Amino acid sequence: MKPFRMLGRSIRDAFKSSIRNFSLSLASISCITITLIIVAIAIIASVNVEKVTNKLEKDLTIVVFMENDTTDKEIENTKEMFSKINNIDTYEFKSKLTVKEEMAKESAVLGTVLDNFDSNESPLKDTFQIKVKDVLKIGKTAETIEKLDKVAVVRYGEGMVEKLIKAFSSIQKVTYGIVIALIIVTIFLIINTIKLTISTRKREISIMRLVGASNFTIKTPFIIEGMILGIFGSVIPILLTIFGYQAFYDHFGGHLFSQVIVLLKPTPFTYVISLIIFGIGILVGMIGSASAVKKYLKV
Repeated sequence: MKPFRMLGRSIRDAFKSSIRNFSLSLASISCITITLIIVAIAIIASVNVEKVTNKLEKDLTIVVFMENDTTDKEIENTKEMFSKINNIDTYEFKSKLTVKEEMAKESAVLGTVLDNFDSNESPLKDTFQIKVKDVLKIGKTAETIEKLDKVAVVRYGEGMVEKLIKAFSSIQKVTYGIVIALIIVTIFLIINTIKLTISTRKREISIMRLVGASNFTIKTPFIIEGMILGIFGSVIPILLTIFGYQAFYDHFGGHLFSQVIVLLKPTPFTYVISLIIFGIGILVGMIGSASAVKKYLKV
């Protein structure tokens, strides 16, 4: 029971200290709130960018057009060559007839026009649609495929694709860096704020030491106080994350700028982010308080 009494007393002292030093507590809460809002925005942006990047990688296809006079045996030989290219994940073959049928389904007029061509005169070609393992190596893979016998043309959106993937990857790394930097900055700000609080209570801490209070007994209220500040500081960022992102998602209809950039649905995404923000708030407050007590008081 004694540990529970000590914990209860520490929580009570932490609340009293927060109220007694209201201006400093408010400064700490404001600091945590502002930082966590930016952290939440950075995390939301980073996760959405990651989703868009993964979607681009998943949908990205190399289209290989074979020469008109390619035989069935040469098609099989080409398939064997594909199996030897490491970066090729999967491929799908479509004959001229299959391509013609698909185009005819999409447009009756186009189907009628294509019927006027015999198999030798048809502008359509046998094609392969290829998915790759690493999109950053798609250019080299396309060059390798283009050198194969009976390959007429290779297309994959060359030039633009690599730049787009690299741009999204860079944005993702930057946002992760911002999140880490902001958390570190917040910890330092909390340390300095708690130091000011501690400096106003030197006499109280000296008395606690004189009566034989242990280091744990002295530090615990400050750590709990930091946790309380972190909890209060995370309230506004959590509300903005849940309701703000929902409003943002509804305003743009789930897409940003184009149908390519699809936003993550608010539920359960915002609740997961809110839990992360809540956890960061508590950890930042506790780590900041613990560091201030350890470094400043030398207890």
